[in-house]
Amino acid sequence: MAMRTTIATITKNRLSFTYCSAIAITTFVRLTLSSSVLFPPSKAFSINHDIAHNISNNKNKQAKIMTTTTPRPNQPISPSITASINKINDIITTDAGGRGMTHLVVPGDLLASAKLLARLTAKSKSRPRDPPSRNDDDGDDGGDDDPLVIILSGFPCCVAHAPPTETDGPPGAWAIAAAASNLGHRVVLVTDRCNEDVFRASAPEHKLDDANDSKWELITFPPEEDMTEDQSQRLRALARKADLIIACERAGPASDGKCYTMRGIDMNEKGLIAPLHRIVEMARERNNGGGRDGDDDDEANVKFIAVGDGGNEMGMGKVLGKIHEHIPNGELIGAVTEADHLIAASVSNWGGYALAAAAALVRCSDELDGSDDDEKEARAKWVERCVPTEGGEVKLLERCVAAGCRDGVSGKMEATVDGMPLETSMKCLRDIREAALIP
Repeated sequence: MAMRTTIATITKNRLSFTYCSAIAITTFVRLTLSSSVLFPPSKAFSINHDIAHNISNNKNKQAKIMTTTTPRPNQPISPSITASINKINDIITTDAGGRGMTHLVVPGDLLASAKLLARLTAKSKSRPRDPPSRNDDDGDDGGDDDPLVIILSGFPCCVAHAPPTETDGPPGAWAIAAAASNLGHRVVLVTDRCNEDVFRASAPEHKLDDANDSKWELITFPPEEDMTEDQSQRLRALARKADLIIACERAGPASDGKCYTMRGIDMNEKGLIAPLHRIVEMARERNNGGGRDGDDDDEANVKFIAVGDGGNEMGMGKVLGKIHEHIPNGELIGAVTEADHLIAASVSNWGGYALAAAAALVRCSDELDGSDDDEKEARAKWVERCVPTEGGEVKLLERCVAAGCRDGVSGKMEATVDGMPLETSMKCLRDIREAALIP
């Protein structure tokens, strides 16, 4: 039987609760007392870091809406929702850029990724803790009730420019961040120091005030050769706290340890790459030490989802053989870090939109759970909550370009992505939203 939705409307100086029925009140009280349903506080995950920036998630001070939908890891997805997610996967895998990415598609991984994100629960209580470190001064060992999603992004391929950031990456990463936040998770987006200006400028609504009511953070790290021991410890802190790690258009090391552009330019040599892949490596070390590594049913394990389009992004190690065979320069540029679930897309931003939409649909399916509630209405609610709009994305890309971002293919400071007109990306977003909205 579906759990009825409880809506909490939160404004700056007023808190009011409206319950649908006396049955809902009784259900809420019982579940709350049993600790099976928790309403997360609006509290930022803080690392007390001089390069961390709290990103406000107060969209024009509008109401925040939470539900008592409990994640159901083994709940079947309804056939209509599954069909919509499969259609979204078809939309993003047309190889619009003509780079051979269709060979990198892993069937079923978009759905699997959406399940992980939509049904994520905090794993901190089930994982062993690292010994305290004098450098780990954030004072928090992941005890918050909200799950923590770490998002890795940034592909500084425009190496002759400052900033070297490309337009593929920030929109998709922020789309995932917004969806994760609206699903009830805390979010930390991590990128290279050289990408900081673009990612700060492109944060949704570009609001850096009201930090106490934020559930997002942006953190940057320098190149590996400039890393201090303190910063290495902070990377470890992120790995320890993570409940899920997602990479979206994140440069990944190849077999020789270097990160390459599609043209084979070594970005490490240019001093642009922070060793963010170590967050995944350290999280997996903890998996090996505290859980059954590779067991999808083990709640103690931290999973790694990756979104990419060319073969040189983190996570593409899952299809490394196909990269060597089908992608130009594949043997040189192929990224070796393997994702648990890989979302290959024509453009990584599109993969970010797709993951946001698919996760919204999984949450919709869980909320309905065979009830007589209107599926179309439920889809609309979750899509509007989790999937970016065309107008919002146009503004976001304009902010990227204003901060110095460039098209990674043309090298021009313009609101195009991977050499394709803006309209191409916006049509993809419209198609994704339509597929998600229509049963």
